[in-house]
Amino acid sequence: MAMTFVWTGMVVLSLVFGAVFGRLDAVANAALEGAQSAIQLSLSMAGILCLWSGVMEVMNVSGLSAGLAKAFRPFLRRLLPNACQDTETLAAVSANVSANLLGLGNAATPLGIRAARRMAQGCYGVASNELCLLVVLNTASIQLIPATIASVRAAAGCETPFDILPAVWFASVLSVLAGLSAAWLFSHWGKRK
Repeated sequence: MAMTFVWTGMVVLSLVFGAVFGRLDAVANAALEGAQSAIQLSLSMAGILCLWSGVMEVMNVSGLSAGLAKAFRPFLRRLLPNACQDTETLAAVSANVSANLLGLGNAATPLGIRAARRMAQGCYGVASNELCLLVVLNTASIQLIPATIASVRAAAGCETPFDILPAVWFASVLSVLAGLSAAWLFSHWGKRK
């Protein structure tokens, strides 16, 4: 709701200042150019996202993503012991982490929602520490292949969209460590109160 006010305010201010300074034609041209650029970016990103979704589907069919998810299960069992008692929840969490690892946030979101719904059963409207930890893992995920970011860079005309890999790896590892530390601190702080 707040973003509605922000966007509406920006449009109204643009129109008011355009009218005051006699530049409504420039405002209209900028709006049309922005719309055209948005369509071009969306179409070019759609192609790249389709490519990576296809790669993910090939990985699913070949069993590679299941193997990757299986490799994460021992780690996830230690991190989320209560949630991992249910095999379906564990499978959804593992698949979510695997999709995030491959940089496929669009594919990871439904898996994360499925895992969160299963973990929220019996919480009676209050998120458990493990559910909060899942949100942290989903939000601050380690990405080996940042497919979405690379597609945005390629759509913007970058000739080497994957040259950001070391920076993405470093930043994503730091964000996961910071998120896990914060979740651990808050869960222990909450127990003391």
